[in-house]
Amino acid sequence: MSTETRPQKMTGKVAVASFIGTTIEGYDFVLYGLAAATVFGPLFFAPADPLVGTIAAFATYAVGFVARPIGGVLGGHYGDRIGRKSVLVASLLLTGLATTAIGLLPTYAQISWVAPALLLLLRVIQGIGYGAEWAGAALMTVEHAAPKKRGLTSSATQLGPTSGMLLATGVLLVLENSLSDEQFLAWGWRVPFVASLVLVAVGLVIRLSVEDSPEFKHVQSVQSVAARPVLESLKTHPRQILLTTGLRIAQNAFYYVYTVFILTYLTQVSGTDRNTGLTAVLIASALGLVTVPLWGALSDRFGRRSVYLFGAVASAAAIIPFFWLLDTGNILLIILGVVVGLNIGHDAMYGPQAAFFSELFSTRVRFSGVSIGYQIGSVLGGGLAPLVATALLAAGGGNPVWVVVYFLAVSAITIVATLKAPETKDRALGETELPGEARAEAAAESREPAVVR
Repeated sequence: MSTETRPQKMTGKVAVASFIGTTIEGYDFVLYGLAAATVFGPLFFAPADPLVGTIAAFATYAVGFVARPIGGVLGGHYGDRIGRKSVLVASLLLTGLATTAIGLLPTYAQISWVAPALLLLLRVIQGIGYGAEWAGAALMTVEHAAPKKRGLTSSATQLGPTSGMLLATGVLLVLENSLSDEQFLAWGWRVPFVASLVLVAVGLVIRLSVEDSPEFKHVQSVQSVAARPVLESLKTHPRQILLTTGLRIAQNAFYYVYTVFILTYLTQVSGTDRNTGLTAVLIASALGLVTVPLWGALSDRFGRRSVYLFGAVASAAAIIPFFWLLDTGNILLIILGVVVGLNIGHDAMYGPQAAFFSELFSTRVRFSGVSIGYQIGSVLGGGLAPLVATALLAAGGGNPVWVVVYFLAVSAITIVATLKAPETKDRALGETELPGEARAEAAAESREPAVVR
């Protein structure tokens, strides 16, 4: 079934729904990280000294990343079994309601150890919801988009995390500057968490108004729904999963070096004010609202593979002078380094990513395959990058040379994966990717009773 018959109005509505959904998820996730650095330590881990309390708070932050693959697997299974829309509604509710509940939690002073235990539980729920969100939002936009505009249309999904980060950072800055330290610690920090409920309500209304994709409806109509989509994707698309993992690693690793590790380096090594780094990150993030869809549109014209390869190579080139630019302490040069690295190198990979990954898989296991590759790449890329970079910086006595070598190696992985990947921009979103033997096995399995397992 061709998406060319899909009404333009529905395509636009799906793009908006994906954008709002990933914005909410990004807002919730970033908000937790910012709060972990400022208030969660003293409020939920009171018996520990301040440093230990902060470390404990960041440990719960890391748990969210560990929970993401669980959400990816669950989302993939049900997204390929009962539909993309149902999973997207569930992921929005899971993450949004967990965030709202965090804003209502009693502190350690009120309920003792139960407070951090509940915080940890809610963080796990957040991570599961976030893990199911991205692939579903990406697939909905790609599968509804006109074939010649998949890159541009699906870039709406990619804008969400950046928008969420800007929104969360902006709300916290307003509260911190308008309230005293005592007011912010007493109740001010709760406001943006509880406000997430309003965002969830808006997102839910929009998501309930969209239809499942034509491709998934077609799979349902011919009774070709996979009985065990996660296992089937591993069996029939192992190469594609490996490729998406490799494609994801550098993109995600570079994102964290430009938005997280930069703050550590500026304050602890180069002696530059933290606000300089935050200013550079916020400027680059705002520019990303333009550059991400631009790179997505360019991939519609020149191909996913060529644009993605440019981004991987540009990222490798940009990291070589990056730390020298940071060491100058010059705010304009620091902004230049972050903008080149984030908006040119990183965004050239991130813009076409939703379309590129989705086009690698057949419809019946697309949600599962994309989720698995994306989440494994996230753990190996962004999950490890800040820790490895910090360890290498410490081992080098503050000299970033080994950090640069590490990111060059990360770039090499993604460059190789891109060179091994096929060009997909003109590929039909059907079942043609399966080899004959695997297709026959999948067809036989699809005749099993259609129960959700």
